[in-house]
Amino acid sequence: MEKDNKVFDTSRTELLIGKDGIEQLKSKSVTLVGVGGVGGYVATMLARAGIGKIKLVDFDKVSPSNINRQVVANVNTIGRSKVEVLREMLLEINPELDCEIVDERLTSENVEKIVTACDMCIDAIDSVSDKVSLIVHCKQNNIPIISAMGAGNRVSIPRFYLTDIYKTHDDGLAKVLRKKLRESGIATLDVVTCEEKALQVEGRTIGSISYYPAMCGITLAAVVINKFLGGLSTF
Repeated sequence: MEKDNKVFDTSRTELLIGKDGIEQLKSKSVTLVGVGGVGGYVATMLARAGIGKIKLVDFDKVSPSNINRQVVANVNTIGRSKVEVLREMLLEINPELDCEIVDERLTSENVEKIVTACDMCIDAIDSVSDKVSLIVHCKQNNIPIISAMGAGNRVSIPRFYLTDIYKTHDDGLAKVLRKKLRESGIATLDVVTCEEKALQVEGRTIGSISYYPAMCGITLAAVVINKFLGGLSTF
């Protein structure tokens, strides 16, 4: 008898991590702030791996300039809420997923309301001030957090890796963030960054290509999943 094609099939993942691993991932809750180029891929990988609960936080709507790199963006989703589109996508992958959406911009004023206890908070925000608000809140409330660093203005083969914010180099976002975090008394922060230097482009708009944000998001998801499975004793 054929399997129901609407059932979330974990059989290939189970070959690697066993039934206990499947149940471990199913028991975890993740809050993902920012569902753009990086965050959309984080959410997709987590859902396909079988994470049980995901809260998606973002205020933005899909625009034509998102189509080159964001999983939520195509000609039919322009103008729609990114978190709404992404929730639909994730539930089509795993109908059993508990997926909550918050269609708001996270700021220092609402971070306590939006980000509550969870097994992991993933920061995929672009705004430095909002990143700082999220990181400080999580650190002060013992909520595990990992942050994405810069993925724009790069075109070579991506090489992302996990490190501490104070060990990053050649990353403009990380440089600015380090200063802000020192001022806020934050001594350590796990981040995913890349080895490639950013290119100089004309104007203030950040250039992007399809695979760079995707690789950053996939690396973030891999780190979190391995942490949940016990493969990373510390970040």
